[in-house]
Amino acid sequence: MTTSRARTGEWLLTSALDEFDEQAGELLASDPALHTVALSVTARMRASGWARDGARFGVWTGPGGKADGYFFWTPPYFLYVALPGEDAGREDAGRKEAAGALVDAVAELPLDGANGALESTAALAGAWRERHPGARAERVMRQRLFRLGELTPPKSLPEGGARIAGGTDRDLLVDWHMAFETEAHPRDAASREQAEAWADERIAYGGVTLWEDGGDPVSMAGLTLGSLGTVRVAPVYTPPALRGRGYAAAVTAEVSRAARAEGAEEVLLFTDISNPTSNALYQRLGYRPVREFAVWEFRR
Repeated sequence: MTTSRARTGEWLLTSALDEFDEQAGELLASDPALHTVALSVTARMRASGWARDGARFGVWTGPGGKADGYFFWTPPYFLYVALPGEDAGREDAGRKEAAGALVDAVAELPLDGANGALESTAALAGAWRERHPGARAERVMRQRLFRLGELTPPKSLPEGGARIAGGTDRDLLVDWHMAFETEAHPRDAASREQAEAWADERIAYGGVTLWEDGGDPVSMAGLTLGSLGTVRVAPVYTPPALRGRGYAAAVTAEVSRAARAEGAEEVLLFTDISNPTSNALYQRLGYRPVREFAVWEFRR
């Protein structure tokens, strides 16, 4: 994929993160909460070089030549897409056009799925089906983005306390990250190599908090790198045998408090809509719903 100049209603395609920042920066800054995934992914790329060599980006030009949509692809993960009108949460005549043009623009990529806001991913799935008659596009997950309002910690905390994970916790973080990915994203779970890279990056900036009970880690909650005043709580994981004891609530409340104390203007997190336990837990802590997102899988 090579860089090209784009007019209104065209995709500007590039493999250069700096060019994507330049073209899409104003759009991302217009609603940092809505664009949290793009902001956290690009922050990770800048900090560690993760996925920069294989990543692909695109920006859709709207009226006046300004960015009105974007995508990024960091294999082996699904393409992430934001199409016109997403910032307003409304129908937009340009969304279908941009979706169809995107399927054409990335025809050489192994497009096997998409992630993003509900409206954008549905439009892309529809365009993909139109261009591949007889193919399947299946929505495999619905997610909800939450924003922290007033933090309400649990009235009764479990035994133990929180601490930042360090180098001696590396193997544990790798194992727990792989377990979380396998449970949360069974079609797209992280490999051990990817989990190791994730653990090293998080340890380097103190991005994982552990809850310990009796000196043993029993739960973890992570924070993404901050960008434009936003951070996202991810992931939150407790081994199955230790669930139901309040550990996840305690460690999530702690990382949320710490993020606010360090100056984050927006503290966000995603939940799987099909999991009523986690949705109820985060709302008890003070998180409020923002938008719905979805993951689609494409099969020829």
